[in-house]
Amino acid sequence: MGKLILVWSLLFNMFLWGDNLKNACLSCHISQQIPNHLVYRRYLLQYSTAKNMEEAMLMYLKNPKKEKSIMPPQFFLKFPMKTKLPMDENTLRQNIQQFIQKFDVKKKLILEQNSR
Repeated sequence: MGKLILVWSLLFNMFLWGDNLKNACLSCHISQQIPNHLVYRRYLLQYSTAKNMEEAMLMYLKNPKKEKSIMPPQFFLKFPMKTKLPMDENTLRQNIQQFIQKFDVKKKLILEQNSR
């Protein structure tokens, strides 16, 4: 019985977690037509690992400023400056981790087998 409650609890949290990313972050990105995959790739090029990307995104989202942004100045001519979200650090971290997982380029890599 305890295992069943644990499983349901984990599934419920995963559902809410993904929904939170969509509602708190991606809905604005979509309405403003911000290219999330390009934002992700820019972070990846600069910071190399998911952990480094997470820390850099967290620092930016806690205090968003153009000077701290990874995006070039021209980006802000087309897209609005990010405002600080009323989220605690744990929620921000969860959304960042979900963002990184969602746009991870490793999922798009295709390995071809040599046919000899």
